[in-house]
Amino acid sequence: MLRRQRGWTLAEIGARTGLPISTLSKIENGKMSLSFDKLTRIAQGLEVDIGELFSSPPAGVNENFSGRRSITRAGEGYAIRTEHYHHFYPASELLNKRLVPIIAEVHARSLEEFGDLIRHTGEEFALVLEGTVELHSELYAPARLDVGDSIYFDSAMGHAYIAASASPCRVLAVCSGNEAHLREALSRKIASEPIRVSAARPPKTRRSASL
Repeated sequence: MLRRQRGWTLAEIGARTGLPISTLSKIENGKMSLSFDKLTRIAQGLEVDIGELFSSPPAGVNENFSGRRSITRAGEGYAIRTEHYHHFYPASELLNKRLVPIIAEVHARSLEEFGDLIRHTGEEFALVLEGTVELHSELYAPARLDVGDSIYFDSAMGHAYIAASASPCRVLAVCSGNEAHLREALSRKIASEPIRVSAARPPKTRRSASL
C-alpha cells in the first residue's frame, strides 16, 4: 500500500488532496466508488500516476490479461464543451487506459480563433469522420484531411484541429499517454463546466485504491 510504504497517515493524505479522512478511509477499504475527480485529486496530491493507486491483482491472476471491456451506447458517455471543441469520451468509466479515445467536434476556423497550440504527452491517431479539417502543427505545414483520411503524430508537438469546411467537422482521435494529463492540457481551453450526457451511467467500480 502506497500510504504505508511512505509512512503517511490519512490526515496527511487529506491535507495533500483536500479530501475528508472519512472519504479516504472508505476509498481505501473499497466502500466507495471512485469518481474521476477524486482519482485525479488523489494522484495529483500524491504526485503519482493514477495507475499506481490500485492494488495489485490477486495471486495467480495473469496481469497481462484483465478481460475488461467497455461498451458505450449512442447518447452515453462523458462530454466536455470547450471554446473550440466539443469532446466526447467513450469508455470513460475505465481508469488507467493505455489509449484514450475522443470524438471531437471541431469549431475553430482559424489559428487566430483557436489560440495557443495544444501539447500533451504521448502520440495521437486521428481519423476524420465528418467534414474537412486541417491539422496545424509547429513542425509541419498544415495537413488538409477529408472524410476517411487519417494522421498519426507526436502529440507533444504543438497542434490544433481547424475546421476547413462549412459542414460540421468531427474527428476520432485516439491518444496514448496519461489520461489525467491529457484532460488537464485540454481543460485550459474549457469554456464551460464538464458535463455528462444525460444517458450516461456513473462508474460502478468497487476496486479499492492503494492510498
